[in-house]
Amino acid sequence: MGTSVLPSLMKLFLDTANVSEIRTAADWGILDGVTTNPSLVAKEGRDFTEVLREISTIVNGPISAEVVSTTSPEMVAEGRKLAKIHKNIYVKIPMITEGLKATKALSSEGIRVNMTLVFSSLQALLAAKVGAAFVSPFIGRLDDIGQTGMEIIEEIKTIYDNYSFKTEILVASVRHPIHVKEAAMIGADICTVPFNVMEKLPHHSLTDVGLERFLKDWAKLSKKA
Repeated sequence: MGTSVLPSLMKLFLDTANVSEIRTAADWGILDGVTTNPSLVAKEGRDFTEVLREISTIVNGPISAEVVSTTSPEMVAEGRKLAKIHKNIYVKIPMITEGLKATKALSSEGIRVNMTLVFSSLQALLAAKVGAAFVSPFIGRLDDIGQTGMEIIEEIKTIYDNYSFKTEILVASVRHPIHVKEAAMIGADICTVPFNVMEKLPHHSLTDVGLERFLKDWAKLSKKA
């Protein structure tokens, strides 16, 4: 078994195509990248390319853009076009056999692929073998069907460490802050979260209570002065 090498810092991505949300999270200084998909872009009602270009002016990090084709030749052609939009674009390819072929072809051309819709450690193994830069296991959807989603993150981490794969584990379908904490404890490379989860990460009720108390005490001291 190989020696486990933990990432130096887990990266936080925002899972959205909403530019306002991206600007807000970027202002906090914690945003490392963005993941999008056709559903998220459709919600915005804007041109896909236009949205990606605007995101690239806000975030200096990976931006995942998904293909909508289902055959390898079409995925490759679509992936090449997406990659030309900006140097930070990672092409999202679904975990199907045609997707494996497309990922092999694109990665051999130096185009970085985020293999998505991954639900097992075996799928993640195949993604790494064809050269995917990122693999995106959907943990929340596994939880929905009664499987513990974080277990496959542990399995993937073990497999990748065993063979020193360079593919980064991008934890997706995150539903709450506990998922983020567990991903960090396991040593996942990246966690992509919706904005409503990102908003919750810095908050704790005791922090709010403590701050309120400090301010009240300071106000009393000021009155005495």
